[in-house]
Amino acid sequence: MRAPLEPGPALASLAARAVPGVEEVDVAAGTVRRLVDLGAGPVPVTARVTAAGVHVRTDGPDATGAGDRLAARWFGLDDDLAPVHDALAHDPTLGPLLAARPHLRVPGHPDGFEAAVQAVLTQQVSLRAGRTTGGRLAAAYGRSHASGLTAFPLPGDVAAADPVALQAVLRVPHVRARAVHALAVACANGLVLAPGAPVGEVRTALLAIPGIGPWTADVVELRALGHRDAYPWGDLVLRRALGVPDARDVAAAGRAWSPWRAFAATHLWSSVGYAEERPGGSAPVAHAVRPDG
Repeated sequence: MRAPLEPGPALASLAARAVPGVEEVDVAAGTVRRLVDLGAGPVPVTARVTAAGVHVRTDGPDATGAGDRLAARWFGLDDDLAPVHDALAHDPTLGPLLAARPHLRVPGHPDGFEAAVQAVLTQQVSLRAGRTTGGRLAAAYGRSHASGLTAFPLPGDVAAADPVALQAVLRVPHVRARAVHALAVACANGLVLAPGAPVGEVRTALLAIPGIGPWTADVVELRALGHRDAYPWGDLVLRRALGVPDARDVAAAGRAWSPWRAFAATHLWSSVGYAEERPGGSAPVAHAVRPDG
């Protein structure tokens, strides 16, 4: 799908969050490979990310245009960036960031449940640690594929797991393992984490789960639901990017950026959260994030 974007930050963000065995990011080649369910079960897809857009190749023909729809959801390619620039270009904090990366987009995720679980697993720890824990979950409850990739577990598979065994697999505190299990039960029972889902209802359902607080709900809104005013104001990296001492200062700064706060957060994260990725360049930086619960 053709739409200008900033490939370096997009690939760096994906590399920092890729679950081992589930998603493979080759920054030098500009590719991301994983299994995606396009309606008939998981199939391998490869996304090639360039400044001109994203080309998604699936195993087999794509007569229905599923590849373009996936690219749009995954990389935020459907967004019209003009109103974002109109609203934020003259802001003293965001203006220079938009000028430096005019085609930066808000990334989504092909699997809303996976995005939500990873948000829970990165509470109180680095992105790298959250990836490692997600890899344990996938190895234990995911589904292997002939391609060598593993499909991230379905909600029902995790919901059916014994909670004590699940905690032993994840090697995380009880409250976090309990949150992952309860999230899986909610999704298995019909909670939809995808663009178009009612944001308010989803948020209420998430916050009702012990161990899930505002930061996790904000991240799920941003990455799984595609809510463009989602703003994880409790995030430590946003606090660092803004140079402020308290999460309340992050929240206060964001009031001026509504209804485009997801773009604001993405620009701020990109400004300090990841090294610019290029062949021979440094790896993305993994930062600790704000705990929930």
